[in-house]
Amino acid sequence: MKIGVIADDFTGASDIALTLAEGGMRTAQFVGVPDDDTDVEAGVVALKSRTIPVADAIAQSIAACDWLLSQGAEQIVFKVCSTFDSTDAGNIGQVAEALGDHLKAQHILTCPAFPANGRSVYMGHLFVNDMLLNESGMQDHPLTPMKDADLRRVLARQTTWPVGHLPHAIVAQGAAAIGRAMPSERAMIIVDAISEADLHTLGQAAKGQKLLTGGSGIAIGLPANFGASPATPPWSDIKGPGIVLSGSCSRATRGQVAHYKATAPSLEIAAGDVMAGKIVAAELADWALSQNTPPLIYSSADPDVVAKAQEDYGRETIAEKIETLFSDLAADLAAKGVKRMVVAGGETSGAVVTGLQAHTLHIGPKLAHGVPALRHGDMALALKSGNFGAEDFFTTALQDMEAST
Repeated sequence: MKIGVIADDFTGASDIALTLAEGGMRTAQFVGVPDDDTDVEAGVVALKSRTIPVADAIAQSIAACDWLLSQGAEQIVFKVCSTFDSTDAGNIGQVAEALGDHLKAQHILTCPAFPANGRSVYMGHLFVNDMLLNESGMQDHPLTPMKDADLRRVLARQTTWPVGHLPHAIVAQGAAAIGRAMPSERAMIIVDAISEADLHTLGQAAKGQKLLTGGSGIAIGLPANFGASPATPPWSDIKGPGIVLSGSCSRATRGQVAHYKATAPSLEIAAGDVMAGKIVAAELADWALSQNTPPLIYSSADPDVVAKAQEDYGRETIAEKIETLFSDLAADLAAKGVKRMVVAGGETSGAVVTGLQAHTLHIGPKLAHGVPALRHGDMALALKSGNFGAEDFFTTALQDMEAST
C-alpha cells in the first residue's frame, strides 16, 4: 500500500476512493478497520466518526491509521467533507491533531476544495459555488451546522496546534513556492485552491508529507507521486430490482427527491411515525418490491421540519432511530433480492452499509463527480454525499449501474 485514507463517513470514503482509482491506483474501500491484510495501492478505511464523541473518533482514527501503516502506507490522508462538516466540539481539528501527534508530523496541509463540485477555498474561506459556506444551506445542517466560512477560525476553535494559511498567490506559483512558504514550526495549514490545477500543485507539494487533511480533491495530485497514471475503473453490469434511499436534508438532495418523485413511486418516513413505532422495515421492503419502477423511500425533510423533530424528540435520539430503520431496511431489501441501491446522505449510507454487513467495497466508474459505482458481492451501490449530483442523479445512477464500461 502506498496511500492510506481515513474517512470520517461512508460517502466521503467512496468519494476519495474514486479519485484514487481514477488516478490509476488499485483501490479498495473498507468498512471499518479490517482484521486481515490487503494487497492494494490505496486503501480507504470508512469510519462513521464525523459526529460521534471526540474521544471515540480519535480512538477509531488512530486504529485505522495503525492498520494502514501496517499495510505499508507511506502517506495518510484524513478525509473530511468538502463542506468541512464539523462543530466547534469536533471532530476535524481534534482528530487531525491526534493523527499529527501520532505520526510526528510537522505540517498538516488542509484543503477541502473540490472545484468539480463547486467547492473552493479562497482567502482561507470555503465557498460552495458562488456562496460562502455559511450562506449555502450548510448553516441549516441538522447535525453539523456550518455558520462560519473562515476555515482558519473553524479549525482554530478545534485544535491546540497553530493554524496557518497559504494564499492562492503562493499556490499559483507552484509546488516549490508552497514548500518555501511552509512555517518552521508545526502547524495545520489551510491551503487555497480554486481550480483542479491548484489541487495538482498541492499534490506535488505534498510529496513526502506524512499527513494531509481535506476532501477528495486533495488526493487528485497524489497518485502521480507514486508513478500512477489516470485510468477508468472497470465495471460489469448489474441488473435487478433497484431502490433509492434518502436521509439527507441538503438542498441538493431535496431537489433530487422532488425530481424523482415526479416519475417514480415514493414513500416519506416522518419522524413522528418512526418514534411512534408505526414504520416497520419489513413492510417498507415489501412495498418497495411490489413497485414496477425503482421506488424512493426518504426522510429528506425541510430544515424547519427537521428542527421541530429534533426539538420534540432530541437530535441524537431521532437520528439514531432513523438510521436504525434504514439499516434494517437495507438488510431486508438485500435479502429479498434488491440488486441496485442508491443512497443519499453520509449517515444514511453508513446505516445502509452496516445493514448490508459489507466489509469491502470494490470501486467502479464515476456516476457523478465524487460518486462511484460500488460493488458489494452481486449488488451495486451508490453512496452519495448530500450535496453531490445533478437533479436527475437518482435516475442516471440506477441506469448506469446496468451498463458495463
